[in-house]
Amino acid sequence: MNIYLIRHGRQNSSLCNVNVELAKEGFRQAELLGKRLESFKIDELYSSDLIRAVQTAEVVNQFIHQEHIIRENIREISFGDMEGKSQEYISEHYKEFKIEQMSLTNDIPYPGGECGQDVYNRAIVTIDEIIHSDKQNIAVVTHGGVIRALLAGLLGMEMGKRFLFGISLENTSITQLIYEKDDNRFYLQRFNDYSHLETQPELLRRNW
Repeated sequence: MNIYLIRHGRQNSSLCNVNVELAKEGFRQAELLGKRLESFKIDELYSSDLIRAVQTAEVVNQFIHQEHIIRENIREISFGDMEGKSQEYISEHYKEFKIEQMSLTNDIPYPGGECGQDVYNRAIVTIDEIIHSDKQNIAVVTHGGVIRALLAGLLGMEMGKRFLFGISLENTSITQLIYEKDDNRFYLQRFNDYSHLETQPELLRRNW
């Protein structure tokens, strides 16, 4: 079984985890992703319930034509008190928290929000639903925090070290897990694959 964890397209705000629509670049990213996924033989499509994930999945589904299943438990990690704040504000007012978090020693929760284990505990419900289905190629449009938490949990890593999975995940990037039912084991096959964006550098995060 192939599970493709996909980060949503670019949203129209750079504030922390606001529930907003895709930017025009996000729709373009999703279109390029959908064209790429046409050859993946996707037979089931999931997304979180946040607008940016739903819209990404809707664009993708114009190309793969599958039932779109929405699950709240694969929404982005709660950043708590940081939500709706700018990166500049967060850097200034939560400096000590960020230093402790990036020491990668403990899975500390965001102030007033969730930790990585919290996200894993809710998101694994959807993964369990998927692996007990009869589908073979499943696309899951979700969020960077969810992808990191799932990878750490499914691969047996310490949750505090999940930030070692990429400095930044590209919008609409593909992370592929292979699930082997016989040994109930997950294998990481590809990570943060955004080759469908590489011919259009304006769509990459470094140019946002």
